Amino acid sequence: MKVHEYQAKELLKQYGIPVPEGGVVAESIGTKVVVKAQIHAGGRGKAGGVKLVDTPEQAAKVADGLLGKSLVTYQTGPEGSVVNQVLVEGALAIASELYLGMVIDRATERVAVMACTEGGVEIETVAAETPEKILKEFADPNMGLMPYQARKLAFGLGLKGKTASAAASFILKLYRLFVDKDCSIAEINPLITTEDGAVIALDAKLNFDDNALYRQEAVTELRDLGEEEPLEIEASKHGLSYIKLDGNVGCMVNGAGLAMATMDIIKLAGGEPANFLDVGGGAKEESVTNAFKIILADKNVKAVLVNIFGGIVRCDIVAQGVINAARTLDLKTPVIVRLEGTNADEGMRLIDESGLKFETAKGLKAAAEKSVAAATAAGGE
Repeated sequence: MKVHEYQAKELLKQYGIPVPEGGVVAESIGTKVVVKAQIHAGGRGKAGGVKLVDTPEQAAKVADGLLGKSLVTYQTGPEGSVVNQVLVEGALAIASELYLGMVIDRATERVAVMACTEGGVEIETVAAETPEKILKEFADPNMGLMPYQARKLAFGLGLKGKTASAAASFILKLYRLFVDKDCSIAEINPLITTEDGAVIALDAKLNFDDNALYRQEAVTELRDLGEEEPLEIEASKHGLSYIKLDGNVGCMVNGAGLAMATMDIIKLAGGEPANFLDVGGGAKEESVTNAFKIILADKNVKAVLVNIFGGIVRCDIVAQGVINAARTLDLKTPVIVRLEGTNADEGMRLIDESGLKFETAKGLKAAAEKSVAAATAAGGE
């Protein structure tokens, strides 16, 4: 789950982490201000979503120009994201811009703390071109991030004296927030220093582990459904793992690995997947029906590939769910079905005897090729 920058900064303040003075009313600041569009995407500055102005009147004018506008950044895609809120902050005199980030490192099974002198730029670019500039420390899950590790990062950034101490304190507080709130990402870019030795989060990004939201009621209340894809919201209500994509071949698969492989093979067959959808290893008939409805709600879908390997889930249950959904929705979209594993023969019998215009396939390659061909024939080029 993502939150807006202003929400992230409110959480930072709860942990004593310095952020710029700001709010929604420029008059409350009384100095040069920065007006920032609030969307769940990076690259706002380059897209015109961050403006420095001299007066409250100018701030109001800039805010009016941003509100309701669709902001297109490298992370939003060509459709952009509508700006419904803006953050107004006091402008600060910057001595240096740094980068600080925290993520879960799967290889070490620890929180990785990353710092870099190249702040204010895309960290992916730094990682690709000059990876040696990225400093890393890994927090022991039992001991946590130790003070000496925070100081090591601060000194590695070239900071000295009280600025180094402030940076080390900042890092330790951010780590505590990361753990307490079940974050998946914490990113301060840029993390700035000032001439008087202060260390401040000029920008802030916090993402949270969806699997831990049941114990993070206060965080869950920050969720902005307007920033999320409606079909993904609907899928979450039914416990389905669904991500909308830009293609025309809908995918209904059980198991994340098989779902990824299915998308890859659709690409190899010359098509584009319309979604990632994992109905789960223990899928019931109802969840399969809901999954089918969500896939077909995407107007771009010209064909659907049902690719099920029956392990825990039974192929006949999936088949019945597909049949029920097709009848309920008065299905006109071509559906290609590939079933393997537990009760696959029974599932294929149900499909064949349904009286509906399903097409079956043996093997994933054949299923992908048939799906792409059906989508193309239906006008999905």
